[in-house]
Order: sequence, then C-alpha cells, then structure tokens
Amino acid sequence: MRSAFPVVLCAAWLAGCTMGPDYVRPDVALPADWRVSGEQFEALADTAWWQQFGDPVLDRLVAEALRENTDLRIASARVDEYAARLGMSAAEGLPQVGASANASRQQTSGAVAHGLRDTYNAFDASLNASWELDLWGRIRRENEAARAQLLASEEGRRGVVLSLTAGVASAYFTLRDLDRQRDIAVETVRTREAAWKVFEDRFAGGVVSLFELSQSQSQFEEARASVSVIERAIAQQEQALSLLLGRHPGPVERGRPLDELILPPIPAGLPASLLDRRPDIRQSEQNLVAANAMIGVAKAAYFPTLSLTGLTGSASAELSDLLSSGSSLWKGGATLSVPLFTGGRTAARVQVAEAQQQQALLAYRRTIQTALAEVNDALVEQARTREQLDAQSRQVAALQVAVEMAWLRYDNGYTGYIEVLDAERSLFNAQLQQTQTQRALLQAMVKLYKAMGGGWQRAPGPDTE
Repeated sequence: MRSAFPVVLCAAWLAGCTMGPDYVRPDVALPADWRVSGEQFEALADTAWWQQFGDPVLDRLVAEALRENTDLRIASARVDEYAARLGMSAAEGLPQVGASANASRQQTSGAVAHGLRDTYNAFDASLNASWELDLWGRIRRENEAARAQLLASEEGRRGVVLSLTAGVASAYFTLRDLDRQRDIAVETVRTREAAWKVFEDRFAGGVVSLFELSQSQSQFEEARASVSVIERAIAQQEQALSLLLGRHPGPVERGRPLDELILPPIPAGLPASLLDRRPDIRQSEQNLVAANAMIGVAKAAYFPTLSLTGLTGSASAELSDLLSSGSSLWKGGATLSVPLFTGGRTAARVQVAEAQQQQALLAYRRTIQTALAEVNDALVEQARTREQLDAQSRQVAALQVAVEMAWLRYDNGYTGYIEVLDAERSLFNAQLQQTQTQRALLQAMVKLYKAMGGGWQRAPGPDTE
C-alpha cells in the first residue's frame, strides 16, 4: 500500500497539469467618446427598448414575433444542442461503468483438439468500469471549449432576438409611413377632384380654357395613380412584417400614427464599454475562448494517456452455478498509451488549432471595429435626420402658404393656373418627403438601439410580454 502512494501522488499532480494557453481577454483600444452626444441616456436602461416609442400595438407585435418567429426557434434549439454537447464533454472526465451478460453453447473442432470434440455451455455476467485520468488537461480543455460554444450559441440567440425586434420595429415604422403617405395622397385626390369639377363647370361657362381643364384633370389622375402605388406597397409591407411575426400573410394591426410616436431622447455620455452587451461581440469572444482551449486539446496529444480499468463478475458452464462462490472473477489494471511516431499529424493539429485561434482573435477585433462604426453611424444618422425633419417641417408650412397665395392670385387674375399646379405639386412632394423622414428618424433610433446591443440589461426571450 505504501509503495502505491507515490504513484497515486504523481498521478494527482499530473492531473493538475493543463496543456495550452489560458484565455486572456485581448486588449482592444476603445474611444473615450462618440462623435455625437445628447441627453438622458438613463432612459435606455432596464427596459425593452421598443417600448420607448409608446405604441402598445408595436409592443404586441414584438411579443408575437418573440413567440412565433421561426428563426428564433431555430436559435433556441441550437442552444439546446450545445447544452447537450457540454454534457457529453463533461461525461468524458467521469468513470464509465457498464454491465454485460452472455450466454452461449458451442462445440470445439475435433481437427483442432486432436480428434476430441466437446460441446458445452458458457454463461457470464460482469460489471466493468474505465476511467481516463486527465493528466494533461485535455478533457478540461474540451469542457472549456464546449462551455464557450454553449455561451456563444446563447449569444447567437440573443443576436437573433435583437435583429428580430429591430426588424419588426423598422418594418412597422415603414408600414405606418406608407399609411401616412396614402392619407396624404387620398386627401390630395379629394382636393384635386374638387378643383377639377370646378374647372369643368368653368369650362362649360367659357371661363377657363381646355388647356387649363386638361391640366387640372392631369393633376387629379396623377394623385389617384399614386394612391394605387402606395396601396400596393402597403400590401407588400404587411406580408414582409407577417413573415417576421411568424404568421401567414394578412392584415397587420395599426397603432399610433407615425407623427404621434414618441422619439426617445438622444443618448449621451455613452461609455464604449457598453458595447460589451452586444450579442455579436460576446458571441465572437466566446468563439475565441473555445478556439483558445482547443490549442490545449491539440497539444495534449503529444503526451501519454493513462486509463484505469476494472471488471468484476462471474462465469460458469451452467446457469445455475452463475451465482455460486466459485464462479466469481475480477480483473483490474491500467492502460498506458504513448504516442511514438505520428508522421507529423499531432504537430499539424496544433498548427490548425493555433491558426483557428488567430482567426477567432481577428474576427473578435473586427467585430468590435464594426460595432464602433455602427454606433457612430447611427448617432450621426439620427442627429442629422432630426435636423432634416425640422427643415422639412418648415418647408411644408411655407408651401401650404404658397398654395393658398397661388390660388388667391389665380382667382384674382394675377397669374395663370401653372403657378397653382407648381405650388400644389411641390406641397404634395414635400409632404411625402416629410413623412418619409419621420420614418427614417424612427428607424435611425432603432439602428442606434441595435448598435448598442439593445436597451435592456436582461435579454428578452420567447416569454417576453
């Protein structure tokens, strides 16, 4: 017993060894500030970010998408897969125990046994166990890699959640923009139809020429055609949004009008460390952790493996004697496997693992750089779009006055109808551009939330309401 103690002590010491480098987070320089700043960043924290727009219908649509979207279900199933893979990896470090039982009847060959033929029964039952000692940390590194892959799959699921919620919000804002454009076009059709009817009466009375009547009808038909174009776009947008919601194409519920949605405050003083919540960055880092651990797995192949084995059971020629005291048997031992020559295969595997770790490192750095660019782009976009919307609002107000003055000048004979047509056409186009810019501003805020990894600290899941 005493002589076995040094062997056990040596095995325990070796089991503490782990091949390969331990993971250390790469040092990535981050900016201290962003190109655009604002106020009240606190409003972004501890909430589902889509609720900031103040539309209960949008909230319900997002909740439906989180329950029903097929891509999210696939991502959730992928998490389950990697959780099972982690269980498989962890099991490799535990003793493996099995049982077996055999019953046979056989006859020996007389040609082999010098003419003696014998027929007999054989019965045996045994319990066997084996345990590979993790001398060089191969199994521990595999567990580390499997755990990182599980976390990466969970971050992938969170990334799907973020893209899905952003996609639903953006598609909904586009739909409300098209609704507003249709309202503008329908109102324009109504006013131009009324004007055309007046011109018909005036033409019948000889007050206006056929040229002016034709221009009035042309304006009316142009507006009516635009309604059809917009309604076609609405139907297509409803189908696209239905796909995100995980439902068959059909009508989509509407909530608050586009111009009544709440514009969240511009975030200010955003530390770049907030990018740590972006799922793609977290996923990329876990991929790096897994690749780093696989270097240790590859290097462990240079060293011997030691497995302890044991067997206990019984065997007899008669089934009734299988449990008798004289039929018992046991065996115990250890198996040492030493790699002597692999033709460079192990070295190549280490090189593969190291190259994959470098790829993962570069991908991690690129993901961070992409995130920084996306945040800056989103901040600049929403700031400049706000300025654009303010200017277009003033433009629409000025054109409304211009239309009134054009009609007044035309009715008093100071100008021709061409001036009225130009003023109305300019107002119609400006109104459409204004609502498109309102939609663009809302979508710019969606891009900002997405670029910052969302406005929550706990990622929502399929049960989010």
